[in-house]
Amino acid sequence: MSQEELRVNERIRISPIRLIDDNGDQLGIVATDEARALAADRGLDVVEVAPNARPPVCRLMDYGKYKYEQARKAREAKKKQHVINVKEVKLRPKIETHDIEFKLRHARKFLEEGDKVKFTLMFRGREVTHPELGVRLLEQVKGELLDIAVVEADIRHEGRTMTMFLAPIKQHV
Repeated sequence: MSQEELRVNERIRISPIRLIDDNGDQLGIVATDEARALAADRGLDVVEVAPNARPPVCRLMDYGKYKYEQARKAREAKKKQHVINVKEVKLRPKIETHDIEFKLRHARKFLEEGDKVKFTLMFRGREVTHPELGVRLLEQVKGELLDIAVVEADIRHEGRTMTMFLAPIKQHV
């Protein structure tokens, strides 16, 4: 249940409620006003934890501290997750050897960082009449990177472009 859905103190309208104290002990079924008075004496809040139960289950707790703990857990979980990006490397069929090596170094760096790489080979003018040149180039790229990558989507020819997706190996293990 999210924090926005929890009803606290005066927002709890139904009476009676089943009350659990801050140590987790059952205090039984009590009137809502009585629960609020008990919470005020202890410097705590009455928080509805199971609104669908009959009677609803409420707990005595420090609601501000609870919200802080939940936010801290969410921040920790967010720190640990890695967002996978798709990086694009654009090629041409008549690319020089040095340029291929340069682009392969970039692709290798992207894959080592855990990102997926999309290779886009663009044909201009009459180059599109020789798709075998593009296939040969993308096969060469695939061969160079298979030690650290796995093919996610093989070579696909659409109009004047050819595409291929590679993903890091550690992601697929």
